[in-house]
This record gives sequence, structure tokens and C-alpha cells, in this order.
Amino acid sequence: MNFLSDKIDRYTIDHSQKEPELLQKLNKETWQKALVPRMLSGHYQGRVLSMISKLVRPKYILEIGTYTGYSALCLAEGMQKNGVLHTIDHNEELAYLQHTYFNASVYKDQIKTYVGEALELIPKINDKFDLVFLDADKENYKNYYHLVIDKINPGGVILSDNVLWSGKVTETPNPKDKDTIALIEFNKLLVNDPRIETVLLPIRDGLTISRVK
Repeated sequence: MNFLSDKIDRYTIDHSQKEPELLQKLNKETWQKALVPRMLSGHYQGRVLSMISKLVRPKYILEIGTYTGYSALCLAEGMQKNGVLHTIDHNEELAYLQHTYFNASVYKDQIKTYVGEALELIPKINDKFDLVFLDADKENYKNYYHLVIDKINPGGVILSDNVLWSGKVTETPNPKDKDTIALIEFNKLLVNDPRIETVLLPIRDGLTISRVK
């Protein structure tokens, strides 16, 4: 969901960095071949992710929720030359698309992909991260956070996607709506955890930036 008017949204995109050619192709192919293509970060948010990564200059990145690989390639743009990006997804059917574009990029030797459950895989990755991107199943956001918070270097950044959830987080949730309930609890956790500094941006469906003290 986008909370801006179409006119403002178009102006914002037109006055931001252009989408790289490789990502344009991946964007198009995702919409042609993948289920629920709106899950793609897309041009504008992708440039936001790229800019944040370039400001952080991470050596080690962890992404939870690869999808077709678009956001991973955006985050890799700011990675140090000897850095590594670890990206996890449970959907093995998307692996061919991810690897096609990862291998076509200059980061092909720096991206490590994992297929499986992130709750099981995260503890097996020994690197200390400078940048973490949460963009997987919303019910487990809190669990992912608790797993990674002690694996992030001081000054490192956690990016959490979809935290506004089409505005549902501002309403009283249906008791059966587990995703909305989980995100409301997660947002409270972030803003109240003294170990981090947090700002929630109304970009697309909501993007939170949390800096580890």
C-alpha cells in the first residue's frame, strides 16, 4: 500500500535516482512470473534501501525474506568490497529467479542464499551484522528481532518492512488477524527497547529504521 496520493508518489519517484537496468528487468520479470508481485520492494523503496546501505557501509548484511532478490541487490549496492550479504527465504521455487539476477550482478560472489526457516538458519550464521532487513512473515518479526539483536554491531541498523500494514496497525484488530496483532506488538517492542533508536517512515507500507546503540 502507498499512503501518498498518486500525484505526489509520481513526483517523488521522478525526482529520485533512476532504477538500475538490471533491477528494471527483475522488476518486470517478477510481475510476469511471481505470485503476489506487489511484495517486490520496487523502484522507490529499492532506492531508499540502497541509499541507507550506502550510508551505513555494511560489511555483513542479513536479509530475512529474499522473494525474487530485488531488495538484496539494492542492499548490496552499499556493501563493502569484501562484504557478504546473507539472504534467507523458505520458498525454493523462487531460487532460480534469485540466482539468475544475482549471478548477473557484480555482487554474485558476495551473496549467500539460504532456503529454509529463518528461525533455524539465523543461529547458524556466525557473522556479526551491520545491516539487517526484516521482510518475511509478520507473525515472526518479534522472534527474528530477538534472534538478531545481539548479532548486530553497535551502530548497526535494522530495517523492518510493512510495519503500517495498510493502516491496520492503527485500528483495533480482529482477534483472528494474527499478522496485524503481531505487527502492533512488534512496533511497540521497537519503540520501547532501550537498546535501539527507532524512527518509522510512512514509505509504501511502512519502513522502520532502528539503530543499535
